[in-house]
Amino acid sequence: MKVLCDVHMPYRLVNQRRERGVDATHVNRILDGSETKDSEVAAFADANAMVLISKDRDFRDSHFLSGTPARLLRVTLGNLSNTALLALFEEHWDALACALAESPRYVELDSGGVIVFETTAHRTSW
Repeated sequence: MKVLCDVHMPYRLVNQRRERGVDATHVNRILDGSETKDSEVAAFADANAMVLISKDRDFRDSHFLSGTPARLLRVTLGNLSNTALLALFEEHWDALACALAESPRYVELDSGGVIVFETTAHRTSW
């Protein structure tokens, strides 16, 4: 699996996933870094068959309205320490990886665990 961590995700998450054999990249290392527009981040994730990991609700809206990013993991935990965030990723990674293997897919990680939402393929006409 390949993942792209959005700007508000810690670099430690990228390092943790890499240590577990995941091809992980941070958005600050691609395109225009933290200045990259959301639409470009989503397009990059899709073009490279990556799961986008973000806290940004705008990506959720884009996923459901236009189908991009195709695979999105939205972290809805609010403010918590990076150590606590990394512990939750460790605890739930197997379920997350399984849920995100399919595309399109929208998944949330919250204090209760992993929530998988049903999504449909991108509509090309209305």
